[in-house]
Amino acid sequence: MPHARFFLFALLVLVATAGRAEVVLAPLFTDHAVLQRDKPIPIWGRAEAGEKITVTFAGQTHATTAAKDGRWIVMLDALPAHVTGADLVVTGKNTVTISDIVVGEVWLCSGQSNMEFTVDARAGTWQANARVERATTEIASARFPLIRHVRIAQTVAASPAETVKTSSWELTTPDTVGGFTAVGYFFARDLFQKLNVPIGVINSSVGGTPVEAWLSPAALASAPALAVVNERWTKNIAEYPAKKAQYDADRAAWLAAEAAAKAAPTPVAKTKTKTPPLTPHAAFLKANPRPRAPRGPGDTWTPTGLFNGMINPLLPYALRGALWYQGESNTDRPSEYRALFSALITAWRGHFGQGDFPFYFVQLANFKAAYEPAPHQWPLLREAQTETLELPQTGQAVTIDIGNPDDIHPTNKQDVGRRLALLARNRVYGITGNDTGPTFAGLTREGAALRVKFTHATDGLVAHDQPAQSLEIAGADRVFHPAKARIVRDALLVSAPEVPEPVAVRYAWTNSPIANLFNGSGLPAAPFRSDRW
Repeated sequence: MPHARFFLFALLVLVATAGRAEVVLAPLFTDHAVLQRDKPIPIWGRAEAGEKITVTFAGQTHATTAAKDGRWIVMLDALPAHVTGADLVVTGKNTVTISDIVVGEVWLCSGQSNMEFTVDARAGTWQANARVERATTEIASARFPLIRHVRIAQTVAASPAETVKTSSWELTTPDTVGGFTAVGYFFARDLFQKLNVPIGVINSSVGGTPVEAWLSPAALASAPALAVVNERWTKNIAEYPAKKAQYDADRAAWLAAEAAAKAAPTPVAKTKTKTPPLTPHAAFLKANPRPRAPRGPGDTWTPTGLFNGMINPLLPYALRGALWYQGESNTDRPSEYRALFSALITAWRGHFGQGDFPFYFVQLANFKAAYEPAPHQWPLLREAQTETLELPQTGQAVTIDIGNPDDIHPTNKQDVGRRLALLARNRVYGITGNDTGPTFAGLTREGAALRVKFTHATDGLVAHDQPAQSLEIAGADRVFHPAKARIVRDALLVSAPEVPEPVAVRYAWTNSPIANLFNGSGLPAAPFRSDRW
């Protein structure tokens, strides 16, 4: 009988425990987290409805009661930077303790593959052979325990999600830094070396994704002009079953043909040659690309899908600002980009509820053939990015000089991070200095030449290595001709013998131009055009 009574008691305890919801924290609250200094700090999670929750950290204790749906949130008072890790304790019916929590600067890094691009190659991913420049040295010297990184798992959701898987916060060491966003890491390293406070990098990025996947449902519904995005996706979903069936048939045929090519003998060269003949399999792959699956339900291109799955669960974590590197997947529709990108920035700020926090982005680098027939999609996308600077607290890192015409993923991520950090240092942290390159400000006619004026060129203009390249002017006939320029302090005098009466000028208005115009601080001029033809 004693054994029976013990079993009954244990069963009752088990039933009672199973019916009780334990306190859990939102996904960004793990060991080693970085909290934002000098701002109220929201801490939130889930518990049983009506449960009293107490949060203790850095000498503060705040309490609240879980709502009917189990959600709870407390606001810690703003704290100064704190480099010594401390425990954050959350107590309800159970106690959750997360350790080594520091206070400093937190930046959200998002976008597509050039933001996702890691410091070192990651086996099994699209960048299996990609490394940043000088990767071995960069990794060996990565010993910054106060620079911390958390990776948000790729997640597509049909509606705004409450939680998401993460890597948990990681300290920067040679063993961890290889998996960090390279742009975010080099940005953080630059700031840390100037500020000497903890820097937190939240990496929520997915390669090959368009801007509309990162828009919130509210943002996508905010303007009639954005309705075309949902219309296009609705049509795509309607066509998906037929496209998927065709893809399955094409893939089966392709796999059978590939197997036959693998089994075929390699031909013997009849004459001696330095280049051996291709194997049948290699020749097949060269002539027959693998069929591409159509995009359908749950795809990373789903409008709002990545906001729902990878940004909404982060709300309302206290941030200093956001960094964005994206646009390549929208170059086929550049006319839409300004409205979409502006809606994203405005909506993210609204959802985080921290005012117009700094939002700095990377303008697309040079890529593809030096000149292609109109419309020049990459220049138009870059122009849409530049136009977004009309929003408050935005900044653009120009990279037209450090891309790779043959690789959409340039490996010089150090300079990208540094140029983003220049914006933050000057505009957020009061470390004054030039933070962007010459930006077109207008022109005047002077005989057969155009005087082109710039902002951000008070320290003069410089053409590296040779006269200024990639300039064109046109007359009223709208036919552009290559032009030469003479630098006059902070302006250019641009002319071409074929255009005696010029009215318009363009600079670096191709997909991959030779862009050698800089200011005295060594920052490149942003591509521009004065016309709207």
